[in-house]
Amino acid sequence: MHRIGIDEVGRGPLAGPVVVAAVAVPRGFRLPKDLGPLRDSKRLTKLARERWARWIRANLPHAISRSSAATIDARGIARCANACALRAYRKLADEVGEAPVRLDGGLYLGSRAKQLADFPRASTFPRADEDHAEVALASIIAKVTRDRILARYDREHPGYGFSEHAGYGTKAHYAALKKLGPSPVHRLTFLGSLGTMGR
Repeated sequence: MHRIGIDEVGRGPLAGPVVVAAVAVPRGFRLPKDLGPLRDSKRLTKLARERWARWIRANLPHAISRSSAATIDARGIARCANACALRAYRKLADEVGEAPVRLDGGLYLGSRAKQLADFPRASTFPRADEDHAEVALASIIAKVTRDRILARYDREHPGYGFSEHAGYGTKAHYAALKKLGPSPVHRLTFLGSLGTMGR
C-alpha cells in the first residue's frame, strides 16, 4: 500500500515548462537520516535538493509530466498544471496501483470537478508541500527536473540567464527580454507588451 504526493514547479515563470512530479511512498516508509531535514524544495539549498533527488530516484516510485511554454500559451497555466498532475498520477498508479493522493495548493487531478467526481481518495491541501512528506518529495523532484531543463535552455538560448533565474521575472531577465526579444521557450501570454515583440 502506498500514498502518493503530487506537486508542481513553474507556475509563475515567464519561460519554460510547468513540471509536475508524483512520488509514491510505501506504508512504513522512513526518511533517511543522513540527508538533513526534509522540506519543501523552495526551502532547501540546491545541493540539498540534488541529494534528495538522487535518493528519491533510487528508492521511491515516481513519475514526471510537463507542459511546454507553447502549450501553456494555448491552454492556460492552470489547465496545463492540472493535466500534468493527472498524467503523472496515472503513470504512477500504473506502477503501484490506486492509492490515496495528496496534492499541493491549487493543483487538481485534471480539474477540481474531475477530481471530486473521479478520484475520491485525492485531496488538495494548502501548504501540503510543508506538511506532508510525500508532497515535499514530489516538490523536490519537480524542482530539480525543471532546473535542469532551464540549464539546458540556457545553453540553447544564451543571453537570457535561464540558469540563474529559472525563467522567473527578475530585473536581469526583463532586461534581456528588452534587448533580445522573446525566445522560443518564453510564454508570450506572460510577457504583456514584451510578448508582442518578434521572436
